[in-house]
Amino acid sequence: MPGAILRQIPRDGWLRAVHTLVTMSSSGRDATAPAPQQRSGSGVRARLTRFSSTRSTRGAARTEEQLSIPGMEEVLNPELGDGRPQDSERALWVDITLVVVLTVLTVVPYVTSVIMHPSPEYIAALVSSMVMVGSVTIRRDQPMLMMGLVGLGATIQLIIVPWPVLSLLTIPIASYSVARWTGGPQSRWVLWAGALGAILGPTRWHAAMTADYPANGGTPWMLWFLSMAVCAGLVITPYAIGRRLREAALIGSQQRMAKAQRYRSILAEREQDARVIEERTRNEIARELHDIVAHSLSVMIVQAEGGKALALKKPEKAPEVLDIIADTGRDALVEMRRIVGVLRQDPSEKAAFSPSPGLTDIPELVEHSGDRISLTVTGERPEVPEALGLTAYRVVQEAVTNVLKHAGPTAHAEVAVHYRPTTMCLTITDDGHGEAIQGDGRGHGLQGMRERVTSMGGQLDTGPLADRGFRVRALLPLRSGR
Repeated sequence: MPGAILRQIPRDGWLRAVHTLVTMSSSGRDATAPAPQQRSGSGVRARLTRFSSTRSTRGAARTEEQLSIPGMEEVLNPELGDGRPQDSERALWVDITLVVVLTVLTVVPYVTSVIMHPSPEYIAALVSSMVMVGSVTIRRDQPMLMMGLVGLGATIQLIIVPWPVLSLLTIPIASYSVARWTGGPQSRWVLWAGALGAILGPTRWHAAMTADYPANGGTPWMLWFLSMAVCAGLVITPYAIGRRLREAALIGSQQRMAKAQRYRSILAEREQDARVIEERTRNEIARELHDIVAHSLSVMIVQAEGGKALALKKPEKAPEVLDIIADTGRDALVEMRRIVGVLRQDPSEKAAFSPSPGLTDIPELVEHSGDRISLTVTGERPEVPEALGLTAYRVVQEAVTNVLKHAGPTAHAEVAVHYRPTTMCLTITDDGHGEAIQGDGRGHGLQGMRERVTSMGGQLDTGPLADRGFRVRALLPLRSGR
């Protein structure tokens, strides 16, 4: 029942509820009660310490999640990109600087020429150069439009201007921009346009370039061939550089996405592991509280009911019953304080623990449970690890609690502890209702016993007897390594 109640309380609320219960109860504790001994714990207490550390760590993590960490979103959720500059203002200034330099080199000379010697050729060279240089400003956002404007200016020069113009320097910039910022087959249009221009341009300039050479010599044709090679190189080389940079940027982006996917998988796996560990630890804490609270309350109820009848017959025995009730409640309070103290312990400090109950505490447990519970011990009690001793104690405690709660008011039970060289056998048998008893379906006592025994490498057998009664039998190996 306490375990079911604990699961109905929210995750953080049940811890505060337990701590409040212990704090309120400790205000009425006897001043002469012994203080918990200083002793390092193991088993469940060690796991509780790890759970406390986990809670503190996760609390700090939740605090950090509320902070704004620059670049975290880009690391965990990158986008597939072609490596465009993040600082758009800086990129714009770079393009403006490039336009200014090209204007000084290619536009200003023709402005002077138009002023000094106005002619259709100079005017066409000036207008086409202004169009070609101006298109550089859109080379990142609209590279195909830039290629069209450069092609338009080159066509004007091809038709009207019979010599090469300095604004042809924009052609390699256009080729690079199309290759760098345009994906797919669309970028190859610049190669076809460049191949066509590499043939038509030198052919149009042939007369101007070979005017000083004999027409019947080989020099004019050599110049024509070299001109075509240079024009083709001004298109192919920047295109190859732009494609290489684009592919490298895309590969880097894909690698970042793959790495981010691995990071997300690792984070999800760690979060899942943390949830599993926390859920397991919460179950262990609930089982500990269930064993402490259920047994203590059952013993107190039985002693109180017996004390009421005993007070009428033998009033002098009533103080003994009250002392047992007080001792039982005090012991439960100490154990609950131990659990809550571990949960509240600062991971950087050394925790103070009270001793966990073990094999030496089983006789006292049976004695405080009333006259209807008897104890039989055979063999010499061995020295066992604290976790194994706690498991044996909890098995006996839960079995006795079930006898007091379910076996009936007149039922008797025998706790038999057999110590053997390699194993320890705990048998709790009662003559109560046995199979006739019907639980409410919300108890987890037998399941908790089975989990404890299994974790120690043992075996647990439970079930009703043939005639009446119920038996719990736990076989635990005496191995220090467990």
